[in-house]
Amino acid sequence: MGEFSGNVVIVTGASEGIGRALCEALAPQGPKMVLAARNAERLESLAERCRAAGAEVLTFPADLTSEAQCRALIDATIERFGRLDTLVANAGRTMWARADEIRDTGIFREVMELNYFSVVWLTLAALPHLKATRGRLVPVASVAGLTGVPSRSAYCASKHAVIGFFDSLRIELADTGVTVTTVCPDFVVTEIHRRALDAEGRPLGQTPMQESKIMTAAQCAELTVDAMAARRRMLITSRRGRLGRFLKIFAPGVIDKIAARAIAQRK
Repeated sequence: MGEFSGNVVIVTGASEGIGRALCEALAPQGPKMVLAARNAERLESLAERCRAAGAEVLTFPADLTSEAQCRALIDATIERFGRLDTLVANAGRTMWARADEIRDTGIFREVMELNYFSVVWLTLAALPHLKATRGRLVPVASVAGLTGVPSRSAYCASKHAVIGFFDSLRIELADTGVTVTTVCPDFVVTEIHRRALDAEGRPLGQTPMQESKIMTAAQCAELTVDAMAARRRMLITSRRGRLGRFLKIFAPGVIDKIAARAIAQRK
């Protein structure tokens, strides 16, 4: 049995990508899992896999851009399991367009509502319960929250906001026993790229990434589970991301060029 045996864990954005892989990685440890996403069918198929692996599972289909549904998710967790030990705030979406090409400015609000505001709403609702268990907060941000990335301005802004919020919150929670592990993946093979919004606010429909050259969701999930268990401050999943954090301070022009080349090469 692992660190999360019997742990009550909420995972948002659980129906696919990193969230789904994370649930599959945690399930063999025997946690009590609450899986949240919009797609009820996908959630139930994941729940069956997780139950077969040894987890107790509650599914909660929800649109987390609603503050009321964020609160309802926390309430349902407490009603079912009586406690909350870990909140993994993973749900998110992205966009793919130069800022000067964007025609639907609602993209900025849409991305920010899911990537940032939903995370804040969930966290505030969860905090009293996490304080009671000296639990874990695990926001999934991005290396794009550590530096600028061309064609991802709305996404970068939302992930910068997530990192700033949790850096502040971590200090506030220092004497409570609640820890914050901020996860910053580099590019990962997930559906988020196919659903990225273009300049008109429409999903791309196909990934712009060279998926054979980037990390799988399962690989990202494995690293994330280890970081969660160790209550690490931050996980940056790639060497490029770790280097970029250093260069951002000492050679910002260099990291700008690296980011531009990564987008140009789609990896």
